[in-house]
Amino acid sequence: MEGVRIRAQVRSGRLVVDEPTDLPDGTEVELILPPSPELPPDEQARLDAAIEAGLDSLHAGRVRPVREYLASRSPPK
Repeated sequence: MEGVRIRAQVRSGRLVVDEPTDLPDGTEVELILPPSPELPPDEQARLDAAIEAGLDSLHAGRVRPVREYLASRSPPK
């Protein structure tokens, strides 16, 4: 039997599926999630530091709209 892909969302800790199916009511299904990619420890540490720096900038008000940022980096037309 070929596998079936079903998309779901997590809401309040529950998987919510909003896709039609031909399975009869009461059918039990097993969901198998793909493994999360793991970063090497040094890359994870750099990512964590970058996220923390970004949050510090956000909380300090050092932010600007993305359109403004992108416009400042675009070559003149």
